[in-house]
Parts: sequence; C-alpha cells; structure tokens
Amino acid sequence: MSLIILGLSGAVGHDPSAALYIGGKLVAAAEEERFVRDKHAKNRMPYEAAKFCLAYAGVKPSDVDVVAIPYAPINLMEPARWHYARRYLYAPDRSLDALFMGNRRFHRYKKRIEWCLVQLGFNLKNTVIQPVEHHLAHAASAYLCSGFKEKTAILGIDGKGEYATTFFGWGENGHIHKIKEFFDPDSLGGLYGALTEYLGFDMLDGEFKVMGMAPYGDATKYDFSRLAKFEKGELVINTDYANVIGLKRYKENGKGYYFSPKLVEWLGPKRQGDVADEPYVHYAASIQALFEKLSLEMMDYYLGDIIRETGKIAFAGGCALNVKLNQKIIARPEVKELYVQPAASDAGTAVGAAAYVSQQMNVPVEKMEHVYLGPDFSNEDVIAAIARFEREHGTALHWEKIDAQDIPQKTARLLADGNPVAWFQGRMEFGPRALGNRSILGCPSVPGVADRINAQIKFRERWRPFCPSMLDTVGPQMFGTGHPAPFMTFTFEVVDEWKTRVPEVVHQDGTSRAQVLKREFNPRYYDLMRELEKLTGNGVVLNTSLNRRGEPMILSPADALNMFFASDLRYLVMQDVVVRKEAKA
Repeated sequence: MSLIILGLSGAVGHDPSAALYIGGKLVAAAEEERFVRDKHAKNRMPYEAAKFCLAYAGVKPSDVDVVAIPYAPINLMEPARWHYARRYLYAPDRSLDALFMGNRRFHRYKKRIEWCLVQLGFNLKNTVIQPVEHHLAHAASAYLCSGFKEKTAILGIDGKGEYATTFFGWGENGHIHKIKEFFDPDSLGGLYGALTEYLGFDMLDGEFKVMGMAPYGDATKYDFSRLAKFEKGELVINTDYANVIGLKRYKENGKGYYFSPKLVEWLGPKRQGDVADEPYVHYAASIQALFEKLSLEMMDYYLGDIIRETGKIAFAGGCALNVKLNQKIIARPEVKELYVQPAASDAGTAVGAAAYVSQQMNVPVEKMEHVYLGPDFSNEDVIAAIARFEREHGTALHWEKIDAQDIPQKTARLLADGNPVAWFQGRMEFGPRALGNRSILGCPSVPGVADRINAQIKFRERWRPFCPSMLDTVGPQMFGTGHPAPFMTFTFEVVDEWKTRVPEVVHQDGTSRAQVLKREFNPRYYDLMRELEKLTGNGVVLNTSLNRRGEPMILSPADALNMFFASDLRYLVMQDVVVRKEAKA
C-alpha cells in the first residue's frame, strides 16, 4: 500500500496549511486562510485545510502513516539557543527563556497539532507525528520538489523558524546536507520585515508592496549599510535599529514594532497612508538594494562552489518570493536554473515537511510542476451557489451556461473589448499567486485597464504592478530567455518591442513578474490566451488574484459571487457559467 503522509504547517503563528502525499505524489494542498476567510489565518491550526486534503483523496485518518510538522525541538548543545541568548542580553527575560525553556514553543505547537488531529478524527495513540526542523522543511520544499537530479545548491531565507533564519546547504540523490545556518536576530527577512513596518505596511503581507515601491526610488540617496553587514562568513543585523524586541521596540498607539526609536530618529517618522512619496520611496529602494547585496554575498560565500559546479539552485523561505533578488540570481552566468518553491513562505513548509519524511522513508517525491492542488467545483455547484445568492439577496442574476469549448473564445472577446473579467476555474491554487484558476484578468494591450482594475476592483496602492500570464511560445520572445517561469516567482527585463505591445503588465523599471504556462498544466487558461492572441496578436493576459484588498484569494463560487457583487466587475466566468451585471444607466 502507498505511503500516506500528511504535512501540517502553522508552527510560527501564521499561514497554516496542509499537504497530502500519497506514494510520493502531492495530491492535495491548501491554505487555511482560504477556508476561514482570514488572511494569513494567524494563530489558527490547519483544520479546514487538512479536512479538505483528506476528503479530496478519500483518505481516512487511520490510513495516514505519518503526520509531518515543520517545527522541531532544538538541543541546548547546539549554537542556536546560545546565539539568541547572547544577542538578546538587553532583554534578559527572553535571553534566559531561550536557555532554560527554549523548546516551550515547540511543545505548545505540538499540543495544538494534536488537538487539531483529534478534531479530524485521528487516534493519537496510533498516530506518528514526525517533527522536521523549520528550515529543513523549507529546504526540502525547494530541493525535493525541484526535480533536479544534479548536485543542487539550497538556499533558505526567511524571518525565523525555531531559531534559524537562514539556511545554506546542498542536495544530491534526494539527501539534504546542511552547510551553515544563521540565527535570530541575525535575519535578513526580519530586517526587511522591520523596514516594511516602518514604511507603513504589515509584516508578512507588505513586503511585496515595499518591493513594488522600490523602483520609484533611488537607492543611492541613502546609505543603509549601517543596518546589517556580512563579514567573515557571518551575518550581523544592527539591533540598535531593527529586529528588536521588548523595551527597545518603537511603540505607536499601543502597538510595538520590530524597529527602534533610533531608526525613527535617523530616518524620520514612520510612513502613514497610501501615498508613495519622498523620502519613503528612496528608503524602499535602499532596503531592497541592501537585501539583494547581502543575499548575493552570502550565497556566493557558502554556495558559490556548488553553483559553479552544476548551476542549479533551489530556494525557499518567505524571502524567496522577492522576485527582484531572483532576477539577479538568474542573471548570473554560472546559474543554469533557479527553482523557487511556489509556496515559498511558511505555507509551503507543510509540503516540505511531508516531502522530507517521504524521502527519509525511501519514497522519493515527484517534481512540483503546478499548484492546482485545492478544491474544485462543478457547474452544478456553481448554479446552486447562484440560486442561494438569489434567495439570500432577493434578486435575479443574469447568467447563462454555455458550451465548455466556447468559454476561452467568449472570454477572450470580452477581454479584447476592454473588460476585466473574474475567472474562476478548476482547482484552487496553493501559494500566494493566482495562476489562472482564481484570477481577475485583463487585456494588457488595452490602455488603462490596470488602473481600472486597481481603482474599481482591487483598491491596491497605485505603485504596485500587475503581472502577466503568457503562452510558453511567448515567454522567450518577451524576455529573451527560455528560463522556466511557471509560478510568477521571477521578474524579467521586457524587450523593447513588448513594452509597447503589452504596457499594462510592465512595471516602472521595465520588468514583468511572469507566469509562462505550458498547456498540459492548465489547458483552458492556455486556450484562452491562444484565443486572445488571435484577436490582439499577443498571447499574454494581465492576471491578478481574485480577491479584494486585504482578503484571501477566493475559494468557492459563493466567495466569488460575494466578491463580484461588491466590486465594479461586470463579468464573472465560473466553469462554464457566465454571470454578468447590467450596465449602469
């Protein structure tokens, strides 16, 4: 009988998720936030996500061989807890806690996982729970899912796990070898998060916004080198300014931040509101530049020899979603291919922990080539949701069911006519990117369509870019490279001709964060782009996630209808059903 492993994440208080491997095949994965409609689902366990995974696969709790969790006890004899205690001596309560109660968080998390498993129907006496170190789970989620057969450099950068913040290692023949870790508070992810808070955004959510703001600024106007340095193989964050705890934190309206009053004295007051103006755009550019510089220096120091040997890199951790850094990595002549785990943040550790345990039990896992791993809904489900919506709101909706083969052509026509379209198809994506199943689409050659989506539907900050999905025949033409880009985890420089052909998906700095799609992984979405190519000459579509600002991506037809009628969208395509609003008089 096939080995069944359930991975459950949520150890560090955010982004709980579940992933199910059967015989080395990832059959289902989902994030709790989508089910409970609470972005990042902070301080929750992945109950609904796990329930879905088991139900989708027809697996009973008693069928599960191992439950893998991406958090593990850290031995006092290892350097992690001592490093934390020494660097946080200014906060003696935290320092002593790390030494004497350093695994308390793990035991608390394990108890919560056990509670979750009981609710799901597991008998704890017969359940094997296998802890995997947090950064090892990140490393596994990248390397084991990459499909790379050659010796592979493994890089992991995020805020922190148990104590580690950064992982350098290599993989070969399915085995992961650790070279070096850095420990809290010496965290580039933590530093970027602290500056994200200073720039007026929420940590864990606003880092993308800082990255989007950076091209509007000039990194040479401010020298941020005092914030962190990498010397003699060690990363040191200046905790006079950032990654601070306790009484050193800057506080405002009763909330404590991960930067200090000293940072405010240096740079001025924390940014407020949605306006991206000076000097804050320059601060965004400066922290992005410092982040890239130090990341590349660390990568060269610990992984340079391995990269020069085979050219293969696997990257995970929240910072692996920094697409500008990834662009710089790919641009290096010694790099042949970079694989970034599509759910690189903590949600992906459910996949990583399960994959790591599967490999340890001599069942290698398959390459992760797509993220369509969540719930799907039939036409009957869609029509039933429409009927419920009509009853609850006392109104008749304008909708029709059309032939399945006509959906791509009809939708392409709507897009070419300048209409944004809500597009709800197949299985929900796993990870932060909408990749053609829970998307809002637009035609990128129609002037102003991005601004229209922003102002009327997404309500996002004006400086944030919109991204393209494209046919695999278009990617090499538009970017001048054939590097795989299935998950929107990279930006590429757009060649001049395409900057004028699809201007709505080209960012301020002339780049695009792209999804280059092979038809085998999403035939209907591919066919839609092929139909749009017939109409406009460009096999490219503007693609942003199907949700409003501050909300998780849509999961169900009911969610889609609620979002649709609370926006200025006029067209919603769910499976073979087209819902439209009457034009306003």
